[in-house]
Amino acid sequence: KQAETVLLKTLEEPPPHVKFIFATTEVQKVPATILSRCQRFDLRRVLAATLEAHFAAIVAAEGATAEPEALALIARAAEGSVRDGLSILDQAIAHTAGAVDAGAVRDMLGLSDRGAIRDLLGLVLAGDAPGALASLATQYDLGTDPAMVVQELLELVHTVTRAKVAGSDDPAMSAEERDTVRGWAATLSFPSVHRLWQLLLKGLAEVHAAPVPIQAAEMALLRVIHASALPDPGDLVRRLSERGDGDAPHAPQTGPSSPAGATVQQLRPAPPPPPAFDATPDDFAALVALFEAKKEHRLAQLLRDEVRVVDYAPPVLVIAADPNLPATFAQQVAKSLLLWTGQRWTLTFARDAELPPTLHEAAETRLADERSAALADPAVRELLDAFPDAELIGIADADAPDPARSAADA
Repeated sequence: KQAETVLLKTLEEPPPHVKFIFATTEVQKVPATILSRCQRFDLRRVLAATLEAHFAAIVAAEGATAEPEALALIARAAEGSVRDGLSILDQAIAHTAGAVDAGAVRDMLGLSDRGAIRDLLGLVLAGDAPGALASLATQYDLGTDPAMVVQELLELVHTVTRAKVAGSDDPAMSAEERDTVRGWAATLSFPSVHRLWQLLLKGLAEVHAAPVPIQAAEMALLRVIHASALPDPGDLVRRLSERGDGDAPHAPQTGPSSPAGATVQQLRPAPPPPPAFDATPDDFAALVALFEAKKEHRLAQLLRDEVRVVDYAPPVLVIAADPNLPATFAQQVAKSLLLWTGQRWTLTFARDAELPPTLHEAAETRLADERSAALADPAVRELLDAFPDAELIGIADADAPDPARSAADA
């Protein structure tokens, strides 16, 4: 807050000779109190066509040459940034000795050959798994990153979708590529291109995360090929609706044939046995013990220490509880009891009722009464008088076996 106050003071009362310019790429992190005192100018991404024209003028000024497709590739790689595009263009001019061509730019940027990508997508659409894997292996042997292959397949599917919707052409495409894209746009349905996009997008994420990217890329292509052979869900539902229930196709029988005279009822698996439920607890203390036995220690502790039972009549439980209990306490208790006893329990919170003690308070009262009775015993009083430093620390049942004595006798 102190730094924000200093910045506000500087903005509100700047010295006459100071022009304060604040540039950031994360404007959403700037406090509104700062933004309200500034003139804001958002720098937009430069269009690819504008970048191509700008790069062409620079190439001419430098006395170099460049193919239009190469400039389009550089503009696309710049992603709207003039600075990044100029850096790529400078590298391309130096790399090609002043004659920039599309092949050199692809090699420099690590892009696949667009013709090879078109051929690969054609093999995938045709369901040719061996051919698709061989094409991918060829590009991988040439040094192309498998993730870049999948990414360019995604770009090609996106181009086909745009051509199908708007009929627009990418200026970076050659005439041959335009004809191929238009053909796919005319033949592929919208569900098909959407499914291609989703499968390739999932495959790209797997390639980035896989320890061996080429293996993930191969599996992604095989998944796309397999999915292309599946019927469209919408068409399948429509066909089933038109056929009706009586003509619905049956799944092929893959197991052994049925024995002669066997009925459907005989071949059905036996129904699972009904679940074994616990007995309904006799009293509230037994109910708390059930929660302890089921390892629900938190709920058992709340029931023992915070809940006062007004009426216990399973499956109805009327309680007066501490208002600080969790909001889902009653729902959790009822859900657990339904699972264990098979009964739907109802928890009702009583109001203005006589509040009995909790189980914890009752146990404490009982221990206090037992302690008072023990201290009133003449033998105990005689022992405490004989040993003034002695202290009564516990009370044991006389009929209960003493583990220490049993061990000594053994």
